[in-house]
Amino acid sequence: MVPHYSKVHNRFKLNGHHFNREALKEVAYSLIKEGVPYEQVTGDFIADWLNDDDTITVKTSGSTGAPKSIQISKQAMVNSAIATGDFFMLQPGNTALNCLPTDYIAGKMMLVRAMLLGLEIDCVEPSSQPIFDYDKDYDFCAMVPLQLGNTLDYTSKIKNIIVGGSKIPSQLINRIKTASSQFYETYGMTETVTHVALKRLESKKQKGDSKFNALPNVEFSQDDRQCLVINAPNVSDKPIVTNDIVELDGNTNFEWLGRFDNVINSGGVKLFPEQIEAKLESIIGHRFIFASQPDDALGEKLILIVEAKSIDTKEIINKIKAVKTLSKYEIPKAIYSLDKFAETVNGKIQRQKTVNSALA
Repeated sequence: MVPHYSKVHNRFKLNGHHFNREALKEVAYSLIKEGVPYEQVTGDFIADWLNDDDTITVKTSGSTGAPKSIQISKQAMVNSAIATGDFFMLQPGNTALNCLPTDYIAGKMMLVRAMLLGLEIDCVEPSSQPIFDYDKDYDFCAMVPLQLGNTLDYTSKIKNIIVGGSKIPSQLINRIKTASSQFYETYGMTETVTHVALKRLESKKQKGDSKFNALPNVEFSQDDRQCLVINAPNVSDKPIVTNDIVELDGNTNFEWLGRFDNVINSGGVKLFPEQIEAKLESIIGHRFIFASQPDDALGEKLILIVEAKSIDTKEIINKIKAVKTLSKYEIPKAIYSLDKFAETVNGKIQRQKTVNSALA
């Protein structure tokens, strides 16, 4: 039987202490009044979770559009927490580490999972290099790629680590292969109450997958653009249509190809910027993106934008042409440099704003 969102599991612990629902309200009040900034945000969320409203206001990251606030059902968050608990076989008394900000859905869901599943959760400051007890055994943790890259050498005591929020760099994926935890890349968004699919990453503990696998009670289909449609009745009353172009394998597995709004049609050839970027991650020594600009002959021509004050375009083109996995269509027709890319508050690149600045 699915618990109601008003319930707090009797095995729940926060930073080493048991709290029931009423005591947790006092903790929230204390954090709001006396905590440091990240604790105040945590206190605000706990207070909102324990009030009589059946929805929570959540901010989107703004990576695919303007940031906005949306209302999410608390019961949908409970259902999402249970799906994650089932996938990882989390049990009451298991330990969890939260190093994500509770401003956003991923950090909020770490607390919800703990309260509903009876986890013993430790919350630490959500920095780019989280400081936690490296010698303590944890069963579950969520990180963004930047955090994992900075702490990978200290994660051997964490059994399961989910990684999401932005693209995982290829260098980090290679480092994970020699690590001893179980790592999973997540697929999801605020509207799906964090992840609805996971992809195993190769490590010493497990083989990796090439495709994302649905969580329990989630199925996938495609629209006429070949974009993913998410059917997750436990977290959304209606199907969620995404702008992610995928290759489906049945109704529970998919390979992510790129964003529909980023696809470039150059002389009739469809190009996926994210696929090209993945091939060149280790080649170009700066942060970069592929995009397009109007062209009289091709309609759109492929361009490369590099985050740097100055670049040697000839050297970059020679490096790109030497990559055997690139087709002739994936070689940029022009290269631009930009001092600083436009970013969301979470550090994700805002592609269109960056392109507009580069071409201005």
